[in-house]
Amino acid sequence: MSFSQQLDRIDQKILSILQQEARITNQDLSDRVNLSPSSCLNRVRKLEERGFIGPYFGMLDLERVCRSVMVIATVTLKDHSRDQFKAFQDYVQKIPEVVECYMVSGSFDFCLRIVAPDMGRYNEINDHLLDATDTPGVMNISSHVVLNTSKHFSGYPIEKLL
Repeated sequence: MSFSQQLDRIDQKILSILQQEARITNQDLSDRVNLSPSSCLNRVRKLEERGFIGPYFGMLDLERVCRSVMVIATVTLKDHSRDQFKAFQDYVQKIPEVVECYMVSGSFDFCLRIVAPDMGRYNEINDHLLDATDTPGVMNISSHVVLNTSKHFSGYPIEKLL
């Protein structure tokens, strides 16, 4: 069964709206998808139970909250065994400043998004990844400091993907 067959048109619309307006009232959501409030709430709950929605969190304007530096780091491991890949993924889970980690194909193995209070802390993370004995065999880290964000993540284009 394809993904689009798992989600009917109304479910797709609910997902699109909720990812843009997570705090919308059930009444407003039901009006926009032309369902009764109880039917709409049941659909949202089923989408949550099936894992299509969640977890919920608030997107912060980090520039207004504090000073920080964002770095996109590409990481290449020495050993390309499944165990080393898993060990690296487990390891970065323990570093709170690593806010995203993607295993990728191509000339490097992982792409990390790291948000640190300053370059000093980023350098500590970088050095620890490269040098620590409990780090799973990192061969190379290439760091790219984010100077400006011209487009923030604001949800997936559900209508284009399904």
